[in-house]
Amino acid sequence: MLDTYPDKQIKLFSLTSNTEIAEKIAKTAGIPLGKLSSRQFSDGEIMINIEESVRGRDIYIIQSTNFPVNDHLWELLIMVDACKRASARSVNVVIPYFGYSRQDRIAAAREPITAKLVANMLVKAGVDRVLTLDLHTVQVQGFFDIPVDNLFTVPLFAKHYIAKGLTGDDVVVVSPKNSGIKRARSLAEYLDAPIAIIDYAQQDDSSREEGYIIGDVEGKKAILIDDILNTGKTFAEGAKILEREGATEIYAVASHGLFAGGAADILETAPIKEILITDSVLTKEKLPQMLHYISASELIADAIIRIHEKRPISPLFAYNHKEN
Repeated sequence: MLDTYPDKQIKLFSLTSNTEIAEKIAKTAGIPLGKLSSRQFSDGEIMINIEESVRGRDIYIIQSTNFPVNDHLWELLIMVDACKRASARSVNVVIPYFGYSRQDRIAAAREPITAKLVANMLVKAGVDRVLTLDLHTVQVQGFFDIPVDNLFTVPLFAKHYIAKGLTGDDVVVVSPKNSGIKRARSLAEYLDAPIAIIDYAQQDDSSREEGYIIGDVEGKKAILIDDILNTGKTFAEGAKILEREGATEIYAVASHGLFAGGAADILETAPIKEILITDSVLTKEKLPQMLHYISASELIADAIIRIHEKRPISPLFAYNHKEN
């Protein structure tokens, strides 16, 4: 990337959920963050003031919608409205972690599809395009009536593990639940490794210790992969099952680290050597000691520039380690 991006038509703004990744994105893209103020009144209402002109500009707003989810979502919607009323040419939202994406279907009677509701709200507010990172399910893209670019983190993880020498038949990539097979297979293909699946007689938390493995993990280094690390229970129980079945080393990787509900304590008691996540979420929760961050800022910055320059972003969907 250039030190300073020459096209002044584009402006980046960061809201409050993850200023660290926003600053990294801005530095990588060579575009300084725009000036704004965001504050909450005593009753919780949010007030935003954009402190520079956005008239006729292409605006990119960076905001993850993690805890407190509703505050961050409303802050984003209010910022979009402010940009539209200030005559921005286009308003694009960059959401490294898309909250509510797990509520993507009716799993029981009378449940909402909240991911669709959030999509409707963003479109109604005036968003022209969404750029996000590893949606919980890719079909959420179809909930929007505007373009949605969903970047993948697996190439970033593959680069990390290839550099560590975790490749070949002595490594196995493990999906801790059968819904994550596609993600596990994608990483396994980069690492030239087989896959395994942890399955359960029942899918509720009460039966986690009853899990069994489909595949061979004995004598192998196992990499558990999931999209969201929330309470840590899925990884912790999965690691215990892998250890029981003879895995020699256990790693865990997830796109988004929420670490809710004492997850760090749960994970630190599990036989996991390293946990790898991106910096899509900035959390104040306690973090486990074996945690390692890998930044998605360069990937997101590259995507922003490609979108602005009307170039394809498909080259960002894969990591060709033979060229690196």
